[in-house]
Amino acid sequence: MKADLERASAPEPARMEIGPMTLADIGPVMEIERASFSTTWPADAFYNELHTNKLAHYFVGRIAGRIVAYGGIWVIFEDSHVTTIAVDPVYRGRKLGETMLLHLLDRAIEGGAAWMTLEVRESNLAAQQLYRKYGFTTVTTRKGYYSDNNENALVMWAGNLKGEFFRSRLRALRSRFEQR
Repeated sequence: MKADLERASAPEPARMEIGPMTLADIGPVMEIERASFSTTWPADAFYNELHTNKLAHYFVGRIAGRIVAYGGIWVIFEDSHVTTIAVDPVYRGRKLGETMLLHLLDRAIEGGAAWMTLEVRESNLAAQQLYRKYGFTTVTTRKGYYSDNNENALVMWAGNLKGEFFRSRLRALRSRFEQR
């Protein structure tokens, strides 16, 4: 009974709103970057992605106006590449990374991509599980890819994003995800 009362009184977490990353967002994004990765992008890399890379699409997720997640992709003709996804450690465990991945998939498809690729640390089993859920498969390993500890990266691909099979799968996963 006590557990039911505690659950009932706990406020519902606010929904994350996703929008384009702006130059003004780089400071809060760098805070999440430093808290999330042992080897971080420099702030000027984000500046260059936003300011000069016409293939890049970067987004931030906000809850109550606070940036709590970010993600980016490159869309190059029919290929797309997830460059980064990160969630503020305080907000992890709330499916915000999955929300951002769904947004990146939508943007890639809207941009005409038929394929999506990414690299993920061999030790990051939670991320690999999420990517597999959305149809990514491991196609190769990049030995010593991460410079901080020489860890391998798995290269994962999701294919035929334009096909009915993938779109059906995405609709079903999105429906289940939104019903939670």
